Amino acid sequence: MRFSSFISALALAASAYGKELAKDTARAAELYDSGLVHQKIFDAKLAFFEAEIAAGAYDTSIYPRLNYTKCVNGYAAAIPGDKLHTFKCKNMDLYDFINHAALGSPLFNTQYNQTGSSVWGWTDPVSKREFIAAGLFQGTSMIEILSTGRMVYLGMLPSFSKLDNNALWREVRGYKHYVLIASELAGHGIQIFDMSKLLTIDHSKAPVTFDNVVGSGLAGHFSDLPNGQVHNVVINEELEYGVAVGARPRTSACRGGLIFFSLKDVSNPVSLGCDPQDGYVHDAQCLVYRGPDTKYSGRDICYGYNEDTLTIYDVTDKKASKIISRTSYEGASYTHQGWVLDTKWQEWLILDDEFDEEEFAGPAADGYPVTYIWDIRSLEAPKQTGIYKAAVKGIDHNQYVIDGLSYQSNYGAGFRVYDVSSIPSDPTGNSVCEIAFMDIYPEDDEVEGGGIIDYFGTWGSYAYFKSGFIFVNTQERGGFLMKMTKREACKPKTCNADNCLRAMRSTSVKGRLEESQAFCGEFTKTFIADVSVVKDYAEAACGGNMISRVSSACSCLPTASVV
Repeated sequence: MRFSSFISALALAASAYGKELAKDTARAAELYDSGLVHQKIFDAKLAFFEAEIAAGAYDTSIYPRLNYTKCVNGYAAAIPGDKLHTFKCKNMDLYDFINHAALGSPLFNTQYNQTGSSVWGWTDPVSKREFIAAGLFQGTSMIEILSTGRMVYLGMLPSFSKLDNNALWREVRGYKHYVLIASELAGHGIQIFDMSKLLTIDHSKAPVTFDNVVGSGLAGHFSDLPNGQVHNVVINEELEYGVAVGARPRTSACRGGLIFFSLKDVSNPVSLGCDPQDGYVHDAQCLVYRGPDTKYSGRDICYGYNEDTLTIYDVTDKKASKIISRTSYEGASYTHQGWVLDTKWQEWLILDDEFDEEEFAGPAADGYPVTYIWDIRSLEAPKQTGIYKAAVKGIDHNQYVIDGLSYQSNYGAGFRVYDVSSIPSDPTGNSVCEIAFMDIYPEDDEVEGGGIIDYFGTWGSYAYFKSGFIFVNTQERGGFLMKMTKREACKPKTCNADNCLRAMRSTSVKGRLEESQAFCGEFTKTFIADVSVVKDYAEAACGGNMISRVSSACSCLPTASVV
């Protein structure tokens, strides 16, 4: 599956600097503008899905409905004694689980079936009732979250176009009391569904099936796209527009870039223009700019995650948008998605790369998922200031930030919550900590590193409900409902005398402590995350999540004497 010789070699060549990099246009043309890397990932996922289906992982009959299960001593044993239904956890209780078939996608023994993908939610402002729209293979499942912590399947909005393997990708985003649904299916376009329809469904008569007729089952439909295939849809609710990103084919006039459409009248969404300048955009976040870069105050800014760069656009004029900056970084393999820490004052963002762990590139060379921290106080010159890493091996996928917490869906590593509130005061990432998780894929828990680097497990989540309930959509199983039991503060870093620290401060090897102090002085001076620069003795003793362990050991060494 790997083709790392070119990607990793370039990443390692720059890694000693450990910071943002200029876009490599030759590399981009060969690997990204051509669509080569994206197709490799796409093919790898399909191959993995096929293997999972052959192994029976998508037979949802083996996943019964689960009841409330408290996280006790690091495990939520939903079915005591059954490893398949015992989930590692921290500060997170399980409330409910329903498999994909029972949520409206019952196809089985077909090539692709019963899979889940993205998710979004809506709360009725009057009744405070909470609802979920979950992307499945056959369409979008509409679910109510009851105050008791149980789910009710209300109905299904079928796929807009004929099903094939591209139905594995279905992205859902919210706009006021609507959800917008995009898919990689040809002819699908973007469905617009009015979530307030769910308020009148009698539970005793559910589930119902909605049609794809505008004015009936649909509130609207956007189809002004090259062939209807879209990877994702982005919303700027404040300015009432949407953006289709990753539209196929890349050879179209918009090149898979930002395609803007108005949502002022959802029954008639009209195209506003597009920006093809940096080619394919995998995901984005578009916001009215509020932040320290006063030149752009009040402008309409899109932060684009463009396969090999963080690309920042001024899209105030949709017919003549401009690129403000285009910046790559150490380890860039497939810039996937990210989120601004505080949308009301935009100074920092976090970014995930979907392929760096797979390629063992840059700071992900040890296989532990990396989240990249960016200083965006200058939109024209963003700085990559640090990273934080997961505690188990895997691939980081989708994330968003609410009130200083980052909610990540990390494939086989499950649903993870990080306290990122320290980033403005410590942009290296050293003070970020994981405060809660539910590992919904126990099949890989016993392998070295606690996980497998591959594309299974959780795809997306929704954690905006005031009730605290969190819906997590998985690929193989179904939908999980969970809730954090507490928001635990990050603990101060402590110096544990493990093998890593012992090796670096050893007094039995002449000059070892001084050598380590000299190394750490350079290693911690700036952000460096290349495992190849680690001393041999430290590499041997600090295995596993090496960068994190070496950084921790460096902080615990006694200060070198000044001569």
